[in-house]
Amino acid sequence: MTRGESVQTKIHYKGANDDFIIFVDDVETYNKWKTDKSIPLAHFISSFRIFHTNKQGTQGQLDAAPKNILSAEFDTEKEDEVITKILQSGNLQQSEMPARQGPKNDSMSSMNAK
Repeated sequence: MTRGESVQTKIHYKGANDDFIIFVDDVETYNKWKTDKSIPLAHFISSFRIFHTNKQGTQGQLDAAPKNILSAEFDTEKEDEVITKILQSGNLQQSEMPARQGPKNDSMSSMNAK
């Protein structure tokens, strides 16, 4: 991959009152987990943080979901249970981040001009 280029993978769950997102690092392991629940979540989840977008879909501003919102949507405040439900019922979405362009080191660009 080129400098700065990456693929961002998230699981989006559209709830009754809000949209929730979890970031995933390893899609292949996530897909295996769907059929084999013995795989630990730590093997493919980016962080054990649940984000909500304040009804803005997948592109809204991400805020950490407070326990009262989790409780209202999922009937539990336990983050592990909420993460599992989002992973099982959510939609996988991937987006590519473009590579950075321009000089690699601005301080060295004047030396190359000679």
